[in-house]
Amino acid sequence: MSGPSKKVVDVAFKASRTIDWDGMAKLLVSDEARKEFATLRRAFNEEPEPIDWEYYRRGIGSRLVDMYKQAYESIEIPKFQDKVTPEYKPKFDQLVRANSAILIVILVELKEAEQQSLKESERLEKEIAEVQELKTKISTMTAEEYFEKHPELKKKFDDEIRNDYWGY
Repeated sequence: MSGPSKKVVDVAFKASRTIDWDGMAKLLVSDEARKEFATLRRAFNEEPEPIDWEYYRRGIGSRLVDMYKQAYESIEIPKFQDKVTPEYKPKFDQLVRANSAILIVILVELKEAEQQSLKESERLEKEIAEVQELKTKISTMTAEEYFEKHPELKKKFDDEIRNDYWGY
């Protein structure tokens, strides 16, 4: 293969390397769209057959074929210039940085909440153990033993007795 057809194939090959076929395939939702996309991808990846100009000269004539050949060889495929990415890349990067900062704040808050939750779980487990111990000993426990564990209640009852307050 030589000349313009090789140039077309080279441009198509270079373009195919920069296309994110898998990324685009993930965006498709219907089976029909996937089928059409697969057909497009196969067609894009196939290398075109070189044009047999001599075959056409024999059937059509030199003058017309030469005119088409000259037009075909004069075709220049313009190089793609991305004008959108430079405009939106800084905005996208800024959003990524902002979201990263937000995520860090959220992670810090989650860590703090986790620590508080662990402390509360530990406190509740101690309280459960105390209640279970009290449940097993309640039938044999004296008031003095109970007040040893709960001095605030002993003070409250002593104050009520001292002030002659009997709850009515």
